Amino acid sequence: MFKLSSLNLNGIRSAATKGVEAWIAQNNPDCICVQEVKAQAPDVAGKFETLAGLKGHFHFAEKKGYSGVAVYTKHEPSEVLVGMGCDEFDAEGRFVELRFDTPKRKLSVISTYFPSGSSGPERQEAKFRFLDHMGPHLKSLGAQREFIVCSDVNIAHQQADLKNWKGNLKNSGFLPEERAWMTHMTTEGPLVDVYRRLHPDTTDECYTWWSNRGQAYAKNVGWRLDYHLATAALAAGAQKAEI
Repeated sequence: MFKLSSLNLNGIRSAATKGVEAWIAQNNPDCICVQEVKAQAPDVAGKFETLAGLKGHFHFAEKKGYSGVAVYTKHEPSEVLVGMGCDEFDAEGRFVELRFDTPKRKLSVISTYFPSGSSGPERQEAKFRFLDHMGPHLKSLGAQREFIVCSDVNIAHQQADLKNWKGNLKNSGFLPEERAWMTHMTTEGPLVDVYRRLHPDTTDECYTWWSNRGQAYAKNVGWRLDYHLATAALAAGAQKAEI
């Protein structure tokens, strides 16, 4: 068995004070993909290069305290690729790919953090540009190798993926264009939503994000924004998925 976890840290330094290393040790993944590191290399050096015995490989944002992703792993990768070849978003620290290649198999584990468009029209347009670049990038990758993307996608794909879907039809994260991108990537594209393959009908138990407003967590008014998206052969081998 290979155990893969994904976690939005909301700041690695903050997460460290809240026991993230003990949580990783308890769950004992082979790899854990993290998003929103919100730190630069000097902040990580000597402190967070490893967590619970797993070695981290990072893509830092140029802007301090912003974005940033990493993959922590027990297994030594054959290659580490930082960025996806798009200057605008590579500057924001949104993509790191670890390759674990053998003569018989080419395999990648990817941690990526999709932009949020909720702060205003300019960031929503940036999110659409990100999707326009990410789609072809993943399709090209899927023609060459097996991979799994662990990501805070910032999109709830289906009505079952958020509590108040009727009230969010015009809001970022549930816009028709965003959902159409997810549909395309999981039907005509190379990806399978691993959680939905194993839990096709789950609603209230599937959420991964709750607003800080209106007691959303206490009332479980949530969204499923975090995904494991895998190529078909990998997804077919998945035996368990839980949040």
